[in-house]
Amino acid sequence: MNLKRTEQYKGPVRLVIFDWAGTTVDHGCFAPATVFLEVFGQHGIELNMAQAREPMGMNKRDHIEAIMAMPAVAELWRAEYGRDCTRQDIDALFAHFKEAEIAVVTQYSAPIAGMLKTMAWLRERGIKIGSTTGYFQEIMEALVPHAAEFGYEPDAIVCSTDVPAGRPAPWMVYQNMMETGVYPAEAVVKVGDTIADVLEGLNAGVWSVGVTRTGNELGLSEAEVEQLAPEELAARVEAAEKRLKEAGADYVIESVEDVPELIDANWA
Repeated sequence: MNLKRTEQYKGPVRLVIFDWAGTTVDHGCFAPATVFLEVFGQHGIELNMAQAREPMGMNKRDHIEAIMAMPAVAELWRAEYGRDCTRQDIDALFAHFKEAEIAVVTQYSAPIAGMLKTMAWLRERGIKIGSTTGYFQEIMEALVPHAAEFGYEPDAIVCSTDVPAGRPAPWMVYQNMMETGVYPAEAVVKVGDTIADVLEGLNAGVWSVGVTRTGNELGLSEAEVEQLAPEELAARVEAAEKRLKEAGADYVIESVEDVPELIDANWA
């Protein structure tokens, strides 16, 4: 049997799918990171920020499992409880995380600088705006209305709990494509600030774009970024870019405000 592959798509970008915390809202991705520290701390486990941030972008229950799989954290748990962490322990940590995150997420709902301008630019060109997140439905029910009050309203919002599996699986990207009616994958750009975001885009076969300055890789608020000496900021951004590129990102930008220039340079 001779199989014939269809001609590669050469048209414009028709859908851009953004992550939420660290990409479009919550500069530095603090809402989930600080809650992980709080939740583990209240269970007697003192995480450092690097441990809390390392699995960022995953479904939050998977994120907790990934933290507990770290040898140093597993040892802390054994020292505290005299046994290994169980599924029931993960469930308890996740339930605590859900309650704590819902309580604070609206404090981090303001769009990152440049996001509303980028959204307007995309709308003017008829490009759909999608979104994926490691958050679950209850958190998004709290976050989305607050973000909308600031003017940020994607065309599609897909949570990790809406699909069979969260990142790095591609299902949230595919759900965005179905909800917006956009295909093929070459017409889609995925933008996010974590390794899990990059892998999600790659596994979906879309263009995968990493974000450095505003996201989890840098882990700094807007004020903290502004206070850094230019050479130190440049070095940190370069290190974050290196990690995202090593994960396979097709392109890396500093912020969502760079999306219009990226699209014009590559898909105009």
